[in-house]
Amino acid sequence: MPELPEVETTRRGLLPKVTNRRVRRVMVRDARLRWPVPANLGKVMEQRVIHGISRRGKYLLWDVESSSGGGFLLCHLGMSGSMFTVSARARPALHDHIDIVLSGGTVVRYHDPRRFGAMLWIAGPNPTHPLLDRLGPEPLEPSFDGLHLFRDSRSRSMSVKQFIMDGQVVVGVGNIYASEALFVAGIRPTTPAGRVSLPRYLRLADTIKSTLAKAIRAGGSSLRDYVKADGQSGTFQLDTQVYGRESQPCRVCKSPIRSIRQGQRSTFYCARCQT
Repeated sequence: MPELPEVETTRRGLLPKVTNRRVRRVMVRDARLRWPVPANLGKVMEQRVIHGISRRGKYLLWDVESSSGGGFLLCHLGMSGSMFTVSARARPALHDHIDIVLSGGTVVRYHDPRRFGAMLWIAGPNPTHPLLDRLGPEPLEPSFDGLHLFRDSRSRSMSVKQFIMDGQVVVGVGNIYASEALFVAGIRPTTPAGRVSLPRYLRLADTIKSTLAKAIRAGGSSLRDYVKADGQSGTFQLDTQVYGRESQPCRVCKSPIRSIRQGQRSTFYCARCQT
């Protein structure tokens, strides 16, 4: 957490509030994120105009006059981060590590209790960085489909849930959304990836798309510290099919939802609906 729906929700929330705004100041209260915040971040960003924000996987890329001597601010929310707007008069709270102060009085605040996020600078007109180089396809784009999953899974013995959570296979299918998509597709999460047939992968690719789209409409999932760009919580976690519902009746067949550990993460599934 946060995963693709939370990052995309953040991007959509910030975009109209920061586009074509000039950066007046960057205040770094604590530079000790997963990688240290560059000491010159304020110098390279201040007085430049933000042209937009794009997303690659779980990374946000702020275009800060990249075509005219600027570059890109690469942001990752880590395990507990969030970015939201506040007024210039709002006092920072504990774990509010960075403020980006914009023209017009808007402040974008970065909050991260565990400090596993990142805020790095990419100079120049192209957003190339080692963190982005090996990412798989975007699940909401036409280039991602069941045939891609089928071809990439051949001879793989890892579970299908761990397979679709691999960012080199497809980006952004986090733990919640993998459990939910596999339930809708009717595939048991422990099934070896190499044993899933093409028709089932075609179905799974569709359910990944629909699950992520539904999560984005709900503003993502707020399980711990994540909030949307307006400071409000996401609501997807309130209406899950299996995630977080251990021992509760399946919404389809009424069998109790089961929970197991896979890769140090909780997996939820219905033994009757998922085979």
